[in-house]
Amino acid sequence: MSQTTPSFDLLPGAADSPVLLHVPHSARAIPGDVRAGIVLDDAELERELDHITDAHTAEIAERAAALAGLRPWRFVNRLSRLVVDPERFPDEREEMLAVGMGAVYTRTTHRAELRPAGTDPEPLLARYFRPYAAAMTEAVAGRLAATGRAVIIDVHSYPAEPLPYELHGSGPRPPVCLGTDAFHTPPELTEAARKAFAGCGETGLDSPFAGTYVPLEFYGTHARVGALMVEIRRDTYMTEPGGPAGPGLDRLATALATLIDTVQP
Repeated sequence: MSQTTPSFDLLPGAADSPVLLHVPHSARAIPGDVRAGIVLDDAELERELDHITDAHTAEIAERAAALAGLRPWRFVNRLSRLVVDPERFPDEREEMLAVGMGAVYTRTTHRAELRPAGTDPEPLLARYFRPYAAAMTEAVAGRLAATGRAVIIDVHSYPAEPLPYELHGSGPRPPVCLGTDAFHTPPELTEAARKAFAGCGETGLDSPFAGTYVPLEFYGTHARVGALMVEIRRDTYMTEPGGPAGPGLDRLATALATLIDTVQP
C-alpha cells in the first residue's frame, strides 16, 4: 500500500439511513515505511497480526449492509491497527497505555516489544490517526445532517481465550459482547441488539470489552448520536488465530442486518 492510498473508506449507504457501521480493526496492511519501525521479524509479525486483527469483520459488515432493508453507511479502516489504533485516546486518558497499546502500539498482544522504547508516536498520529478521526467525525455529522440522528455500530471480534494484553480478561466471554456507553447507548438499542443476536448464542454486556466509539466532537454532548460496540467471539465464525471464516459468518451477518433494520426508520 503506497503512502498516497487512502487508509480508510467511507462507503455510502441510503441517503436516509442514520446507521454507520464502523470497522476499525479488520485489516492487516502495513505500509513499508511503518513496517520498518516494527522490531518483529516477518514470521513474528504475521503471528501478531493473527492475534490482533479482527479478521473477517469487514466482510460481516459488508454482507449485513447488503441484507439490510435500508443500506447503512460503512466506515472501514484499510490499515492494520498496528499502524495506529483509531479507537484509542491519543493521550494519557487511554488506559491501554499501561500495556503499551495506546494509539500507537509499542508492545504486542503477548507484551513483547513491538516498537523500540521511546518511539515518538507523533508522526503516525499526524499521518494516520488525526485524518481518520476527522473523516469519521465528518461521516457522523453527515448522518446527523441528513437524518437528524446517527447510530454508530462498531463491529469487532475477540479471541475465545484471553490474551496477555487484556486488562479485563478474567470476566465472561460470551459469543457476542455488547459494549455500551451510559450516555450514547440507549436501553432500546441494547435490547434491539440482544434480540437480533439471540440466535448466535448468549449475549453479554461490557465483558471482556466495554464502551463504544464516538468521535470526540460528539462524545458526551450529542444525545442524537447513538453508539453500540458489537464484539463477536472469533470461535463462533472462524478458525483461530487468523484462519478462514466458517458458516457462522453468514449467521452473524444476518443478525447484524436485523439489528440495522430494527434501529432504522
